[in-house]
Amino acid sequence: MTQTLLWFAAANAFIYLFLTARPVSTVRTATKTLSVAALAAIAAFAGFWLLCLALALCALGDALLSRESDQTFMAGIGAFALGHLAYIVVFLTQPTSDVALIAANLLPLLALIGFGAAMAVLLPPRAGELRGPVLAYIPIILGMGIAALALPATGPLIWVFPAAMSFVASDLILATEKFLLPTGHPLLRITPYAVWPLYWGAQAGFIIAFV
Repeated sequence: MTQTLLWFAAANAFIYLFLTARPVSTVRTATKTLSVAALAAIAAFAGFWLLCLALALCALGDALLSRESDQTFMAGIGAFALGHLAYIVVFLTQPTSDVALIAANLLPLLALIGFGAAMAVLLPPRAGELRGPVLAYIPIILGMGIAALALPATGPLIWVFPAAMSFVASDLILATEKFLLPTGHPLLRITPYAVWPLYWGAQAGFIIAFV
């Protein structure tokens, strides 16, 4: 069952890659949502309910963001914020988790803090009515990346921090796309194709690490 669900998730993720820059549609929403919802089902079959919750919240966020309105964007940010909080709990409650490892990984820690500070300066002036949700989201995504440093890079857990950084990178590109690049900028032709592999790869990486 796990292998079947993984192939199903990957198939939907592959299809969505070709739809990511297309106009809003039911098929586009369905493939995007199912590609992560199927990963949540894998975690459920494994009995890892916190991981299932994190993935399910992200799948909900995918469904909302795929509609591309300001209202669904704000709701999607909320769903992803809750998903990141669930991931933080997942990382910090593992038997091998050790918060001392966070300080020991000084360079990645400083890089994450620098990323958060840069986003806190650059995004709010350009976010308009979304300024509040954006400001609230930044420390949450930052906290998810920092919490990943608490896990030792051994065995399957070696995938956790790279997956977390892939997630952060996808959010950085998405924020740049939505708030920083002007309409018609040439980079807007390629940013959707960068965001999706980074994002879905991160979610699949968490499944590989924990299941």
